[in-house]
Amino acid sequence: SKGVTVGSLLVHITHGPDAPTRAALGFLIAKSASEAGHHVTVFCAGDAAYLLKDAVIEHTKGIGTGALSDSVPAVVSLGVPIYVSGGSSKTRGVTEADLKDKGATFATPQQLVELTFGADRVLCY
Repeated sequence: SKGVTVGSLLVHITHGPDAPTRAALGFLIAKSASEAGHHVTVFCAGDAAYLLKDAVIEHTKGIGTGALSDSVPAVVSLGVPIYVSGGSSKTRGVTEADLKDKGATFATPQQLVELTFGADRVLCY
């Protein structure tokens, strides 16, 4: 929109399918910010690692925040980098196969810290 300065946004999602509204809101905000021209990065940690599994994407719908089946593919098609905690993924059975068609990569706590300090703003869901 008019007069808005383009910035960088890190969307840190820690809630998974047990909190579908918050989980879906993170991806909805990432989609909206990217469509507005901002540089967006998503980092999923904790139970949010589950959000990269196809079955979870297919069945997770937030109340008023949309379905992951709409927002995750949109975020992927916009080229938004998605990082997923490697430790969170390992303990939750999230594998390379779950990430391959989403442009997502495993990451470390140190990478989360770097992304946080490199972003203009951080939103957590």
